Amino acid sequence: MTTASPILAGLAFASIVVALTAFGRRLPFPPPILQVVAGFALGMLPAVRAPELEPEVVFFVFLPPILWAAAFFTSLREFKANRRPIGLLAIGLVVATTLGIAWVARQLYPGMPWAVAIALGAIVSPPDAVAATAVVSRLPVPRRVIVILEGESLVNDASALILYRSAVAAAVTGAFSFGESLVRFFLDAGVGVLIGLGVGRLLIWTAKRTQDELAETLLTLAGPFAAWIVAEELHVSAVLACVAGGLYTRQHFSTAVGPSSRVQSRAVWDLFVFVLNAMIFVLLGLQVAGLVRETPPSELGGLLWPGVVLSAVAIVIRLVWVPLATWLPRWLSKRVAATDPVPRPKAVFLVAWTSMRGIVSYATALALPLTLANGAPFPYRDEILYATTAVILCTLVVQGLSLAPIITRMRFVPETHHRREEQFARVEALRRAAEALDDAAREGWANETDVAWLRSELRERLRQHRDPDAGHSRHKLRSRMREAERRMLVRLRNEGAISDEVLRDLEQELDLDAMRSVRVGH
Repeated sequence: MTTASPILAGLAFASIVVALTAFGRRLPFPPPILQVVAGFALGMLPAVRAPELEPEVVFFVFLPPILWAAAFFTSLREFKANRRPIGLLAIGLVVATTLGIAWVARQLYPGMPWAVAIALGAIVSPPDAVAATAVVSRLPVPRRVIVILEGESLVNDASALILYRSAVAAAVTGAFSFGESLVRFFLDAGVGVLIGLGVGRLLIWTAKRTQDELAETLLTLAGPFAAWIVAEELHVSAVLACVAGGLYTRQHFSTAVGPSSRVQSRAVWDLFVFVLNAMIFVLLGLQVAGLVRETPPSELGGLLWPGVVLSAVAIVIRLVWVPLATWLPRWLSKRVAATDPVPRPKAVFLVAWTSMRGIVSYATALALPLTLANGAPFPYRDEILYATTAVILCTLVVQGLSLAPIITRMRFVPETHHRREEQFARVEALRRAAEALDDAAREGWANETDVAWLRSELRERLRQHRDPDAGHSRHKLRSRMREAERRMLVRLRNEGAISDEVLRDLEQELDLDAMRSVRVGH
């Protein structure tokens, strides 16, 4: 490959990401599938070779920020309210899928040791966090379904990786202790959570003292990598460290930094996570293309076919597990049945059907050691890599493409609970603001004209929130006024009356006001 080839490949990669950003939301296909296809097409070009994908790089570059961001934007209240179904999926289902896959794998690959089979099961058992949320979050589904799927994706990688490491250690050394593995499971999880909480607390403590928007944003970006590094150095669950750190930071971030930092951090993280997600699936497509190019066509089908069988096994286990995990606790416990009624069958089916695999499974398969402790090659390593690839492709294609039509046919009733909570919060916040204004008005420095003007504004905002349909004309008029202000600011800049910096600052004020108005009047 020539020197220019990496540059051309990089430009092609960037072009694909931009194109998918521009057109992906208009097409009836989930973004992950489009990105995988684009990466595969790029990888099949004669001048392009798939990059060597180092598992450690994948885990360190992609997982920490994605897990941290997912935890940061997760509602702790809803996560705790759904901890039973999340735990049954993220731990119980991972174990069940691992064992089911291991048993079937031993039938498909005669002679495969149990430890190696369990490692394969742990590799393909956890659904991918990015793929699930990228598909389901864009569709009209019940909020609880999204919470459960997102909560599952926060924890299942941790349980799967702990099982994976125990199985690989047993395969390499030939020794395995169930009691030791069980103790290690809870020790890794507990210490990982403590590390995440410690990193989150240090981040918040530092952010309160910096008083600098850029430094505070950089702190949030450094947090997940710090948690991951410390946990990896101590050989505990780095996944749970990132999850715990993200959750803790979210609970204290609003009081630790100012408005500018919150706006800036949200914008930076939205872009960062989007780019990472796009890179993940384009890279996955590149790896699949490389695998296809390196394998003789006559052998490819035989190598991928067991993975197709295993993907069907994983899907069936989930389809059986989710209804049982939904209804059994309610049959066995009257308290659970009374406090948490049985959800609608179509919501249960939707959770059961959403289980696409992704780059984490592929990187975990690549991370398998090349040799055992005695120097012999690791058994069935190549077969595991091909099987994992097939499972990823089958679940992405079969489930990813079918989710949108299935959800459309289900016709879920739009939920209003979130909107009611939002309206309640706005009214209560304005009520407290009015009380604060009354208290301040009694102080000597308060100007009566300013107080009267602010009271009028508060009354108007309160009326709009109590009657969302009111004030549409006013919103439209304000929009016209803002656009006129913006055009005048641009004209003044073009005439040299103001600098670009002044334009940027004043334009940001107009933009924030426009965002608030859209939010209020949506």
